[in-house]
Amino acid sequence: MELEAEAEAEKMTVASWLCSPSEESAELWDWNRTWYTDMPSFTPCFQNTVLLWIPCIYLWVLFPFYYFYLQRNSRGYIRMSAVFKSKMVLAFALLLLCFSSIFFTLWQAVQGVPQARGLILSPAVQIVTLILVVFLTQTERLKGVQSSGLLLVYWLLCFFPAAISFSSKIQHALEGGFRKDAFHHVSSYIYFTLILSELVLCCFTDQPPFFSQDTAENPCPEGRASFVSRITFWWLLGLLWKGYRQPLRTEDLWSLTRENTSKEIVTQIEEAWRKNCAVKQVAESVQFRSEQAREECEEASLLLRTEYCPSKPLLKAFWSLFRPSFLLGTLSLVIGDIFLFLIPTTLSLFLGFIADPEAPSWKGYFYAMLLFLLACLQTLFEQRYMYVCLALGVKLKTAVTGLVYRKILVLSAAAKKTTTVGEIVNLVSVDVQKLTDLIVYVNGTWLAPVRIIICFVFLCQLLGPPALTSVAVFLFLLPLNFVITKKRSHFQEVQMQHKDRRAKLISSALGNIKTLKLHGWEEHFTGQALHVRMQELQALKTSQFLFSASLASFHSSTFLIAFVMFAVYTLADEHNVLNAQKAFVSLALVNILNTAHSFLPFSINAVMQARVSLKRLATFLCLEELEPPTVECDSSDCMKGYVVVRNGTFSWGRKDPPCLKRINLAIPQGSLCAVVGPVGAGKSSLLSALLGELWRTEGCVLLKGPVAFVPQEPWVQNASVEGNVVFGQGMDRRWYERVISACALQTDLEGFPAGSQTEIGEKGMNLSGGQKQRLALARAVYRKAAVYLLDDPLSAVDAQVGQHIFEQVIGPSGLLKDKTRLLVTNSVHLLPQVDSVIVMADGQISEVGCSQELVQREGALAEFLRTHSTKEKEGQALQGIAGAGAGHEMIPPGHVDHQGKFAEREGGGYRPSKGGMTALKTGGEREFTGRVKSSVYLSYLRAGGSLFWAYIVFLFICQQVASFSRSYWLSLWANDPVCNGTQQHTQLRVGVFFSLGVAQALSKFGSAAAVFLAGAVASRRLFARLLRDIVRSPMMFFEQTPTGDLLNRFSKEMDSVDSIIPDKLKSLLGFVFHLLEIYIAIIVATPIAVVAIVPLTALYAAFQSFFVATSCQLKRLEARSRSSVYSHIAETFQGSSGIRAYRDQQRFVWQSDVKVDENQRAAFPAVVADRWLATNLELLGNGLVLTAAVLAVASKPHLSPGMVGFSVSCALQVTGILNWMVRSLAETENNMVSVERVRDYLETPKEGPWTLRSNFLTENWPSEGAIEFKGYSLRYRPDLELSLKNVNIKIYEQEKIGICGRTGAGKSSLAMGLLRLVEAAEGEILIDGINIAQLGLHDLRRKISIIPQDPVLFPDSLRRNLDPLNEHSDEDIWIALERVLLKSFVWDLPERLAYECSEGGGNLSVGQQQLFCLARALLRKTRILVLDEATAAVDPKTDLQIQSTIKTQFRECTVLTIAHRVKTVMDCDRILVMENGQVAEFDTPETLIGQKGLFYRMAEESGLV
Repeated sequence: MELEAEAEAEKMTVASWLCSPSEESAELWDWNRTWYTDMPSFTPCFQNTVLLWIPCIYLWVLFPFYYFYLQRNSRGYIRMSAVFKSKMVLAFALLLLCFSSIFFTLWQAVQGVPQARGLILSPAVQIVTLILVVFLTQTERLKGVQSSGLLLVYWLLCFFPAAISFSSKIQHALEGGFRKDAFHHVSSYIYFTLILSELVLCCFTDQPPFFSQDTAENPCPEGRASFVSRITFWWLLGLLWKGYRQPLRTEDLWSLTRENTSKEIVTQIEEAWRKNCAVKQVAESVQFRSEQAREECEEASLLLRTEYCPSKPLLKAFWSLFRPSFLLGTLSLVIGDIFLFLIPTTLSLFLGFIADPEAPSWKGYFYAMLLFLLACLQTLFEQRYMYVCLALGVKLKTAVTGLVYRKILVLSAAAKKTTTVGEIVNLVSVDVQKLTDLIVYVNGTWLAPVRIIICFVFLCQLLGPPALTSVAVFLFLLPLNFVITKKRSHFQEVQMQHKDRRAKLISSALGNIKTLKLHGWEEHFTGQALHVRMQELQALKTSQFLFSASLASFHSSTFLIAFVMFAVYTLADEHNVLNAQKAFVSLALVNILNTAHSFLPFSINAVMQARVSLKRLATFLCLEELEPPTVECDSSDCMKGYVVVRNGTFSWGRKDPPCLKRINLAIPQGSLCAVVGPVGAGKSSLLSALLGELWRTEGCVLLKGPVAFVPQEPWVQNASVEGNVVFGQGMDRRWYERVISACALQTDLEGFPAGSQTEIGEKGMNLSGGQKQRLALARAVYRKAAVYLLDDPLSAVDAQVGQHIFEQVIGPSGLLKDKTRLLVTNSVHLLPQVDSVIVMADGQISEVGCSQELVQREGALAEFLRTHSTKEKEGQALQGIAGAGAGHEMIPPGHVDHQGKFAEREGGGYRPSKGGMTALKTGGEREFTGRVKSSVYLSYLRAGGSLFWAYIVFLFICQQVASFSRSYWLSLWANDPVCNGTQQHTQLRVGVFFSLGVAQALSKFGSAAAVFLAGAVASRRLFARLLRDIVRSPMMFFEQTPTGDLLNRFSKEMDSVDSIIPDKLKSLLGFVFHLLEIYIAIIVATPIAVVAIVPLTALYAAFQSFFVATSCQLKRLEARSRSSVYSHIAETFQGSSGIRAYRDQQRFVWQSDVKVDENQRAAFPAVVADRWLATNLELLGNGLVLTAAVLAVASKPHLSPGMVGFSVSCALQVTGILNWMVRSLAETENNMVSVERVRDYLETPKEGPWTLRSNFLTENWPSEGAIEFKGYSLRYRPDLELSLKNVNIKIYEQEKIGICGRTGAGKSSLAMGLLRLVEAAEGEILIDGINIAQLGLHDLRRKISIIPQDPVLFPDSLRRNLDPLNEHSDEDIWIALERVLLKSFVWDLPERLAYECSEGGGNLSVGQQQLFCLARALLRKTRILVLDEATAAVDPKTDLQIQSTIKTQFRECTVLTIAHRVKTVMDCDRILVMENGQVAEFDTPETLIGQKGLFYRMAEESGLV
């Protein structure tokens, strides 16, 4: 009592010091005046002191932090605008008013009128604070702040006491008190007006600052938006309105601010990664491929341990970059949670008011308004957190894509073999999404437990010890959910492994689709992909069933906790009464508890998934990189040549055995040096070593000046012809024309529809092999480099064009005559014209010197030439070289007779259409606009099963009926009358409450599991349909459609169909039925609420319609630009060695950054649109809470507390429910775009059926192999000219036919027509008298073997490459390998037939790949064999091996040999010479030479006659 008395005395002392004894109430605070009254008001002393000090304290507390922020973030300065001047004038007016108040108070004190000290102290505090306001306003102008949130909140806090004082003075004036204190009345009116004016001015933005670093044409409006607009996201309205009126285009999107661009973000993350990365890069010990990880379980388990995990440095790098923004977002979430817990406390007070019949009405309206304000503040802070996290997710995607792309450019050859394009695409799509989810959910790992503890504390305060039973229920459910989450995480990892396998399989197949079609393997590949897909979906279904169980436990936990608490509370003591306040406040707290409870496993699951993705990403980033270029040769070595190697030993990887040993080489400036040798000798490896592509274990390498490189397999960009040649250099038109002419491309350009601007398809699919090779050569020549490394560039062109290129470009009189050239070649007739010859054998240099000297030595070169020579002309090559070219007739310089157009694709394609550069773009990516059509929804629902969906709707209805009945039963329980301190029928209430809860839980599990199961069925069918639609498409489709578009559909789009759409549909259905339950509950309690519900629902519908149109288009734009990013990644991965050779990494990095930025320009508005919808819907929902509460107060005499609790607690849920429902609907429609894009290829043209029932087709057809072309004509597209014209030839059984002609003459078109890769325009082809057009494609193609110009091996074992259909025994395969002279090579491999080929067969030489393709043809044992330039890229010895094998093993077959080398077909029975798509000559070689026609001239050019 003494302490209370002392406290009261101290309080009175403070009050008497501040307050005037002459006032009506000299107290600082009076409860009877403020709370226990029908007309509440504050004491004058409190109004004049504490209320005025609150905004001042707020500003002074935050000033240091805000000032520090302003000093760190300057955007330029703003000129003195009308808004700024008005603010300053009003601030000085307020200062003047405060000074006048002090002077008036002092004057009255001098006059002897007693004055309260607070009347002097408060204006003084205000004066100091207003000076600070003026200072901050000026500082903000100088720092470029257009709208100040800090000052707006300050003026808002000032407005409330000003409004209270204003209303108090008005009331006092109405009572006649104006004349007694006219000055303070007038000053209050002026003060209120000035404060209101300042508040209004702060809602406007100032003009843009000068010298701003963001000078984009279409800047993001966020920086120019007011504070109110920023927190409600209304600055998005312009884009939303534009998207609502018409479909958005890329140019409508905002430019990225500087801090959000790839250049800024990736630069920072690279620095952080280099700083934090202390893990050694490994290629062998860290296996990136999931298949190898499964096969080597022990090694994989080691990688999961902390000491082997490279993910920690990467996590630290991300943390150091994104920490400030993330911590600010976390602060917003914490503040939002404070308001979240104030809501049930206020609800408790509100229900207490309803239960008290004597309580004044103003308290009810006060509580209703407080509920509304708290809900609004909670919404604003939570949505700010979500915005910050999702915006960080966009930045994170930029950072990861930049890191991955830059890593691709430095991957070593060994590391490159351990990964594929599909796996890399998964990294920047699926894994990045997991990391983005981590940003949103990671705070749940610590915040959810805090929420749970606070809920338990509140429940204990409300119900006492019985509330502790909820802890037992919670502790029972928590480990159950942890077990479910852990199991689900395991299945998700399994699913990711299958997803990687599928991505790898599809990426490989799409890249080599022509090979699949030529061999009729589409069905086998489809079966493989569907088998892996079934395994993936099986893991997904198991994971989703566990997820359904987890969801059911989450939702039933609300019921279980409430049931146990209420049952123990009421049954433990009959005097414990469960009233409305205890029941529904407890229920509100349990709802928060359940949210935290459900959020925790989601958060843990997100962390575990992100951990896996982070490991995968870090493992890739730690793969072995190329050795940085160093020069260690001494000055004497440097003086010896432009290309110097001393004691060089090289290997493909750090731990691989050497592939080149003891290399010593010195090539002087301006010399032409040829490199020759058999297959696998190390010719291409030597060039790779010079380029730094191999790991140098010993010695030194020196290349002086810029280098240009032409690879054996030319790499062509998906760009214009001009873009491929110029390759980032400035355009020199005169030099460009000289290069085009010298590389024999002029006639090709004349045949192209748009000339130099013709767009080249991905991987050069609309060019022949020769055209691609000449284009790659032109790129190198245009470069004007000092050193040229040429890897057999003449192999893919015919003899005449090859001779022209050698003379005009490579040779002694060519454009490169003054350059240092290293030429890998199999054209031995060129050796007399080179300065020196390097002979390679077994990875070593056998001999170096002039060709004549080496031949005379009878060494390795002489042996190589003997192998090259035919038996009939053995020794002639030696004599020709020894005689320095005597007798070898050369073509006059510059004489190239191009017969026909180069545009005709030799490799089985078509010419570009006449649409110019965009012709190839429209084939693959159809543009959709507007909202998703209903047909797309129907197709998805049908794919899942129509009856199944009807059953799902029934389950949701059952679930919601049980939920409504349970809540209504609880309201009846709370209204039970109390007799003698007890309630009747308690046991009945408990039993029914339990039964309804169990029914709801079972319905919840059933409905969720059914939706996921239907989604899995739909996903399986849509994937199978997409796969079949694509593989059934003709080659024209693949030449028009970038692989990135297809990979995007198989990765990101299918990921949406697999996981996101079923989840969103489940949420949408749940929210729709929950909303109906809430509406019914509110209308049952207060029927008049329908007046508010109808317009609010209409507003929700309008918001949703307004939002979805723009959101869907943003989704489409983002998906389209994402495809471009993936295509660029795939293109760079394939051509990385060429990019490095030209030292062009920075330009490609810049291109990647531009594409990523274009993608983020669509991704960022999508994030903002989502937040705009969520924020404004929740604010509207809070209006419904206010409506329900106000109507409950107004209808208080007619309502029971239980019904009010039921109504208001439901209204509190409607905010989240309506918000999530509309968001789920919008997200469902956004993700339905994925279904739309997956179905995009339904209507594209398809090939003929794979199999047809034919009565005339026997099992051993064709038994003879006779082929007849009857009036056969062919065109690649309806709008193009005929490529073959009226071909009439007859080929007899077992006949060997050679097909030759100039480039573009129609040679390969014959093969394409024979295999029906292109259908006939006129005429027919008969095989053994049967028209092939009447056969199924596989019936035809499996009866014909083809060895294409570009050998293709899939990333699989050698055995599966040789026998994909598993039709032959190992013994048959070894016999075939022996016949192609590869048995010993394969036998020496570590795993023999199980040896894994890398993507594209990169771990084998081109010659070896060609021999494996020949072995594949041997195994097929067909009656017809087609060799389409099969020996163009191999050395003469391998060519002889292939020809010898064909003679012996295919002697009973009909063989069609398409060749550039005329000598390759000299042994054929007859020669078919094509010219301009027509048959020019067709007879035996001897007859054609005797006629001295076109074939004679070709033989003469090759030195054979």
